[in-house]
Formats: sequence, structure tokens, C-alpha cells
Amino acid sequence: MNLISVAHAQGAAAPAASTESTLVSLLPIIVMFVILYFIMLRPQMKKQKELRAMLAALSKGDEVVTTGGMVGKITKVGENYITLEVAANIEVQLQRSAVTMVLPKGTIKSAA
Repeated sequence: MNLISVAHAQGAAAPAASTESTLVSLLPIIVMFVILYFIMLRPQMKKQKELRAMLAALSKGDEVVTTGGMVGKITKVGENYITLEVAANIEVQLQRSAVTMVLPKGTIKSAA
């Protein structure tokens, strides 16, 4: 009877050690996900937030570059669309999301 109680006591201690070793083996994976968040995901979310703010701040007279590479001056601003003057008396209607960059004022005239 003495041997049986010793065997049960040893069996009860073994799961605690395996739980601890499981946590230690999962620690590198958890650390990798934390690093992934701070190196990749967080900067991407910050970039998307800046892009949304830039699109919301578009106004008449801004000089912009589109995703297709067109450069022009905004002549009309709507809720979802903008009208872009790409040359003298030539206007193109685009979605706001097509704008990738706002150029400094006077950029288009200095290039012509």
C-alpha cells in the first residue's frame, strides 16, 4: 500500500512539469508574433491611417499624383470623386482613392 501511494504522488507531479515545459516551448512563438506586430502590422496600420487623412483633406487647387501616374490639379471635390485637370481644358473624373500623393504647390507649373 505504501508503494501505491508513492506511485500516485509521482504521477500527480508529472503533469505540472509538462505544463511548464509546454509554456516554455510556446514562448518563442509568442515572442515572434509580438515582434511581427510591432515590425509589420503596426506600421502598416499607421500608413493606412495617414492615407485616409490625406484623402479626407483633399481640396480644390491641390496638385496630386494618381495610382496610374497621372499628375494634375484638383478642380472639383465630391464625396467619392474628384475632378482632375491634367492639361489645359482637359479634366478627368477619378475616385478619391486613386490619389496616392499630394504634391507641393507649384510643382506642375515648374515641370512644364
